[in-house]
Amino acid sequence: MQNKRIIPCLDLKDGRVVKGVNFVNLVDAGDPVEIAKAYEKEGADELVILDITASSDGRATTLELIGKISSGLTMPLTVGGGISTLEDIENVLDQGANKISIGSAAISDPDFVSRASKEFGKEKIVIGIDGKYNDSKDIFEVFIHGGRTNTGLDAVKWAREMEERGAGEILLTSMDCDGVKNGYDLKLTKAVASSVNIPVIASGGAGKKEHFLEALTKGGADAALAASLFHFKELKIKELKRYLLENNVKVRMKEVK
Repeated sequence: MQNKRIIPCLDLKDGRVVKGVNFVNLVDAGDPVEIAKAYEKEGADELVILDITASSDGRATTLELIGKISSGLTMPLTVGGGISTLEDIENVLDQGANKISIGSAAISDPDFVSRASKEFGKEKIVIGIDGKYNDSKDIFEVFIHGGRTNTGLDAVKWAREMEERGAGEILLTSMDCDGVKNGYDLKLTKAVASSVNIPVIASGGAGKKEHFLEALTKGGADAALAASLFHFKELKIKELKRYLLENNVKVRMKEVK
């Protein structure tokens, strides 16, 4: 059984780390370069960086900043936001990213995922899915443009299609739970994780150690991502990993002391 991963996420806006609730009411959380270095020291398994306004602004991810962040890291780095061409992917990988996350561009051109996987390898292609529950349809619908646009697509079916097109991983965020700290959306996480054969990263809603345990066990996630809980020092990664080990969840031992 592979190790479960703990992944901090840096949402970037205007070169700064920000965090909100339900994708709105953003507040400044600090300098991304310094925060990234701190997370590596704390024992994070990977780091995700999302330029949250790149797609809605119709621009590419800020490459210079990605280069500065990656230059001080040895842990894997995933970058997303505004990536819509093979050239965008190449540019981000050239700046030191190990994987790229595609969201909005996959919706507008699903074949882009197939081309990207063929060109760069599926291990480098992560599909970001932002899901929100629609009770009238009893499905989780996919939103794009940083949660601004509802595609009407079923998140579970979309995840399966993305796997078929060559995605290597799913970054699954619950818009309903984002920033609320009441726990991950286990229904959404389990529905997607049980429908695909590629790793699923649970995102949105972490508020305490128990929430990570639930996502990685009951939810079936391969990794758990969090932002504000780590940014604002409410929970340390080493402390979380000790707790998971005590509860029989296999995590990377090296940084746990």
